[in-house]
Amino acid sequence: MQNVIETIQPAINTIVTAILGVLVTFALAGINTLKNKANNWLDARTTDAQREVIHKVAGEAFALAQTAFKEAGGERKLQEALQYASLTLSSQGIVVSQVELKSAIEKAYLEHKTKTKNVIQTESHPSEDAAQAAAKEAVSSLAAQVTAILSQATGADTKASVVPEKLQDMSSAEETTAMQVAVE
Repeated sequence: MQNVIETIQPAINTIVTAILGVLVTFALAGINTLKNKANNWLDARTTDAQREVIHKVAGEAFALAQTAFKEAGGERKLQEALQYASLTLSSQGIVVSQVELKSAIEKAYLEHKTKTKNVIQTESHPSEDAAQAAAKEAVSSLAAQVTAILSQATGADTKASVVPEKLQDMSSAEETTAMQVAVE
């Protein structure tokens, strides 16, 4: 029996070593996959943070060009904004191509243009909106009065569903007086 165990022992050691090798290989592959996913996640987060900084700096560059170079033309303002943004970003260690930087500044310009357009439209329309609301109310009131007169003349009882609340709030004595005047 001792002879059999001594003969099988090297084979068992080889099998156990092979199994451990396979398990270690799977463990290392799993760790490598996790490392790659973690690096990708960190790269994506860093890129998002850098993009936010780029857009903030582009907005600052646009504001600077708009205020400091009021009399300059659009192309000069763009060049000044590009220069400010590239210097600011390079001082923070963020490397951006001129095309990306120009597009970020153009985006800031378009956002500013949209905001100012909305403010101008909002400021110019309140009186028009108020006039439209008053006209709608007047038409509604007139339609309600015409409906009330027609319902009185025909004797139909459609007044409750068509007449606005203001006219429905009349007391029954006022309704009776109104009906008598309309009939006479």
